[in-house]
Amino acid sequence: MEQQPTATRAVDTVFRLEFPRIVAGVTRIVRDVGIAEELAQDALVAALEQWPRDGVPDNPGAWLTATARHRAVDLVRRRENYARKLAEIGRSLETTAPPEEPADPEDIDDDLLRLVFTTCHPVLSAEARTALTLRLLGGLTTTEIARAFLVPEPTVAQRIVRAKRTLATKNVAFEVPYGPDREARLGSVLDVIYLIFNEGYAATAGDDWLRPALCEDALRLARVLSSLMPKEPEVHALAALLEFQASRAAARTGPGGEPVLLKDQNRRRWNRMLIARGITALHRAEATATGAPGPYTLQATIAACHAHAYTYEETDWASIATLYGLLAARAPSPVVELNRAVAVSMAQGPEAGLAIVDTLAAEPALRDYHLLPSVRGDLLERLGRTAEARAEFTRAAELARNERERELLLRRVTEAG
Repeated sequence: MEQQPTATRAVDTVFRLEFPRIVAGVTRIVRDVGIAEELAQDALVAALEQWPRDGVPDNPGAWLTATARHRAVDLVRRRENYARKLAEIGRSLETTAPPEEPADPEDIDDDLLRLVFTTCHPVLSAEARTALTLRLLGGLTTTEIARAFLVPEPTVAQRIVRAKRTLATKNVAFEVPYGPDREARLGSVLDVIYLIFNEGYAATAGDDWLRPALCEDALRLARVLSSLMPKEPEVHALAALLEFQASRAAARTGPGGEPVLLKDQNRRRWNRMLIARGITALHRAEATATGAPGPYTLQATIAACHAHAYTYEETDWASIATLYGLLAARAPSPVVELNRAVAVSMAQGPEAGLAIVDTLAAEPALRDYHLLPSVRGDLLERLGRTAEARAEFTRAAELARNERERELLLRRVTEAG
């Protein structure tokens, strides 16, 4: 009786982890991200049918990948022009001598990275690029992407459908571009990798606070980009930021998986090797920069301030507040302003932070953003306005979609006052 539910859970877990790799590998075959996603879903259906009956395979990820790829090959073989193309390829192989020069060292043999650059093609809007890549590379649902974007779920769903259709009709190549084309897509690629990491670092929905696989994929891609583009300061800065953030992972949850706030974290559990990597990457970003620091350089510098503080009390909040001010000027957004309010409250007192937060109440993008009432509740509690703090924490809990985060906020309701 237990085999079926166990197998079903295994399918859900493995598919979520392997989905980006399956889509990327199948896209290489069919050259259409929409069809690749459908074939990945077909593999999921096959697993749901077979695993409860036959048992979970020894390597479930490989099973799903192989199933999707077999279906992709079958699809290609059914295409009317397959025989003609195969004959042309055969003649080409017979008449073309092997290349004398090695492959371009800048070529990246990484389907996941190809998938990122493909879905960040300039034929798509910036919003569509990010939404589609988060869906295909991050394996996120439209609900999770909507939470990351702070926009309605139907809007995200429409963006994804239209993006896949546009890539197909425009015959966008599945490749890592070179020269100016690569530069044009880099900003979107960095933003996508950052959002994927954030979803793994603090999941917007579900039962788990952390999704380490997403963090690992994003960090790996940032490192690959850093080696590919050594003269791009923002690439190094993003890598530095993710190294710093990843260094705290072990301290961000308690024994039961519950979130641990920054001020309560055991900093001896922070990964000093990752911090060292972050410092090195940040130095590379600063060394290659030719103008004012970019947004990722500023964020990485903020993260470095936290990393250099061996205790919460030693944190240089004045510097962090200044850096957030620069970031707000360089890349203005309500979320950046909310983070600045927290830093200002630590450097100048909760009254100063609350004054900034109260100016954000009318921001449409933050209307359903649970961290706005959460931050306001924290500031009110520090001011001794406990009844108001409890009301804010209650509202934050109602808005939170992650179960672990909701539990934390409800605990703060009872602890306030």
